[in-house]
Amino acid sequence: MQVPLIRLQCGVNSYDWGKVGKDSAAAKFAAATPADDFSIQDDKPYAELWMGTHPSNPSKDLTTKRTLLDLVQDNQALMSKEINEKFENKLPFLFKVLSIGKALSIQAHPNKKLAEQLHKKDSKNYPDDNHKPEMTIAITPFDGLCGFRPLAEISHFLSTIPALKNLVGESEAEAYQSAIKGQETSQKTEDEEKNKKALQKAFGALMSSKKEEVEKASKELVETAEKEGTDFAGGGGPSNNGKELADLVIRLNKQFPGDIGLFVLFFLNYVKLEVGEAMFLKADDIHAYLSGDIIECMAASDNVVRAGFTPKFKDVDTLISMLTYNYAPIEEQKMDPVDYPYVTLNRDAYSSGSAATLYDPPIEEFSVVKTDLKKKGAKATFEQIAGPSIFICTTGNGKISVGPKVEEVKPGYVYFVGATAEVVLESEDEEFTTFKAFCELHGKEDAGEKEKL
Repeated sequence: MQVPLIRLQCGVNSYDWGKVGKDSAAAKFAAATPADDFSIQDDKPYAELWMGTHPSNPSKDLTTKRTLLDLVQDNQALMSKEINEKFENKLPFLFKVLSIGKALSIQAHPNKKLAEQLHKKDSKNYPDDNHKPEMTIAITPFDGLCGFRPLAEISHFLSTIPALKNLVGESEAEAYQSAIKGQETSQKTEDEEKNKKALQKAFGALMSSKKEEVEKASKELVETAEKEGTDFAGGGGPSNNGKELADLVIRLNKQFPGDIGLFVLFFLNYVKLEVGEAMFLKADDIHAYLSGDIIECMAASDNVVRAGFTPKFKDVDTLISMLTYNYAPIEEQKMDPVDYPYVTLNRDAYSSGSAATLYDPPIEEFSVVKTDLKKKGAKATFEQIAGPSIFICTTGNGKISVGPKVEEVKPGYVYFVGATAEVVLESEDEEFTTFKAFCELHGKEDAGEKEKL
């Protein structure tokens, strides 16, 4: 039988928000593997490198040019019987590199039940019937909008930003503030439900604003941000100071003048991730990535419900009705990675402070391990797992081996590894970084139930 170590050729998507030319990590990584139809154009935006079996941009075996989907369906041992049965002979995750030059749309991804309904009703705009929880790991400094802010912060902005209050509507803003007063952080179920209803009503009022009202209010908002600087938004909330928010409004207005997103940002957490920091977004969580390069892993779906910062199809009504309206400080959305236990480091790896770090979200479809080998000759040996893996190198040079098969690894090289294979990574540089996405159902028995809700 063929050794289950396959170098992949992966496609890169060009979307308007991508970084341009060789500034894009997604483009540089794609160009590392020869392809007849791809060379980086200096003036073209490159947004996403896709690694997986999704039909919109399927990865291929570099040698045979067969799609990865063909390979895993032909040889079911590559994925394991259990995973084939559960995920219908398809790779359960889609692994990506995103290079974000300007804001992505304000969006959420539907849960499984809603995805099935939307796909049935409108397969053009909702091409999949699967949910799409996703995890983001920064490989350069990143910023974005993720999840609803603590309620008191939203209330503060409604009181200190007249343009925002006018769009939401004075009576709606006051109704929200009186509904949550004194119970903003209550953990009683009935209070939380009442708070979520109040938040949905206020957010719905904002999102239902007429285009001409938004354009007029945004001019006022931008002028105030430019004039007030540090004092903008009453000096800011606990999470972001006035200057940071003023700068953000001015920057986003240059990208999307007069857009509703300029106001949505006061309802959402503004988050910054340093390299190696991560966050997890459940299905139905609202977010908009703003800038940076990230590794992203998600369930295999391409469904997006959009409502701002985009020229594409917007589905505001669906977005307002589908969101969970969970509200929390951004620290609660950041992940706490841990040491990956099923790897052995050799002496050179151990003595140089090399590490294998596990990012393990509460779902069945995927986990990710970041491996940093910090010395030439440092080795990491990964134990067998009962599921498939995809590796990508982001920094440095090294080798990957499965059994007798040894392959070179450079930045942008991508490898598929079949189930039950022991994998060895070896560094040929002082810094060799790889990310491995994998699916193993053992130990994740409860995760699927949590995400079905």
